[in-house]
Amino acid sequence: MQFSPGRNAATLLGLLAILLWGTVVGLIRGVSESFGAIGGAALIYTVGSIFLVGLLGFPKLRSFPRSYLIVGSLLFVAYEICLSLSLGFAIDRGQAIELGIVNYLWPCFTVVLAMVINGQRASAWVVPGVLLSICGIVWVVGGSGALSWERTVANVSSNPLSYGLAFSGAIIWAVYCNVTKRFADGKNGVALFFMLTAAALWVKYFLSAEPALQFSAPSTIELCVTGGAMAAGYALWNVGILKGNLTLLATASYFTPVLSTFFAAVWLSTRLTATFWQGVAMVTAGSLLCWAATRGKSARGA
Repeated sequence: MQFSPGRNAATLLGLLAILLWGTVVGLIRGVSESFGAIGGAALIYTVGSIFLVGLLGFPKLRSFPRSYLIVGSLLFVAYEICLSLSLGFAIDRGQAIELGIVNYLWPCFTVVLAMVINGQRASAWVVPGVLLSICGIVWVVGGSGALSWERTVANVSSNPLSYGLAFSGAIIWAVYCNVTKRFADGKNGVALFFMLTAAALWVKYFLSAEPALQFSAPSTIELCVTGGAMAAGYALWNVGILKGNLTLLATASYFTPVLSTFFAAVWLSTRLTATFWQGVAMVTAGSLLCWAATRGKSARGA
C-alpha cells in the first residue's frame, strides 16, 4: 500500500527533511576525516543510494523524460561532487563550515537564474538580496568583522580548490533547480542520481592516490548516519513539496544555513565567532529577500 500522508503530516515530513539537510555539512566533513575526501564521499553516496532504493524503489528509467535524465543527472552529479569534495579537501573543520556557507549562495543564484532561464518576474528587492548574501560570504570568509576583500582573497587563496568547488556547486545547483523544474515532468530521479554520483566518485577514488579505506565501528556508524540522513532528506522533501504546505516549507528551507552552521559547530567541536554568525545571518537574510522578491510574481508567458 502506498504511503499517502495528509497535508499536515506531509508538511512535518518536509520540515524534517530540512533538519536532516542541516546536518549534511558536519557529517560529510566527519566522514571525510575517517575515509579521505574522495573515498569518504564515494562511501556516503553508495550508502545513500542503498537507502534511497529502499525508500523510493529502484528507478524506472523509461518513465523519466530523456532531457531530464541527461541534463538532470549531469548537473546533480556535478553538484554533489563539488559539495562533498569541497568539504573533504578543506584545510580544517572551521574552513569546512565556511565552505558550507559559500554553498548556500545557491538560493540567491536560483532566483537570479529563474529570471534569466524561466522568465520569472521579481521586484527590485532581489538586488539588495543578492548583495546582502555576497556581503555575508565576504564577512564569513574574511573573518575580520568587516567587509575586507583583501582578507577574503587571502583566505580563498589558501585553498582555491575547495572554495572554487563550493562556489561552483552553488551555481550548478541553482541551474539544476531551474532546469529540472522545466524538464522533470513531476518525476524524481534522485535515487538514480545518487547511484551515478557514487559511480563517478569510485572511478575518481581508484584513479587517485588516496590510501586504502580503513573501517572502524565509530566511522562506520557515522557513515551510515550520513548516508541515511542525506537519503531521507531527499525522500521526505519530495513528500513535503508534493503534499504539504509549500509556502511554509520554502520559507523554512531558507534557514538551513543557520541549522547547518549550528549542527556542524557542535558535531565538529568547532567554536565559531560572533563575526561568523553575523555573516550567516546576512546570507540567510539575503536569501529570504530574494525569495520574497518573487512572491506573487508569475513567470512571463505563464
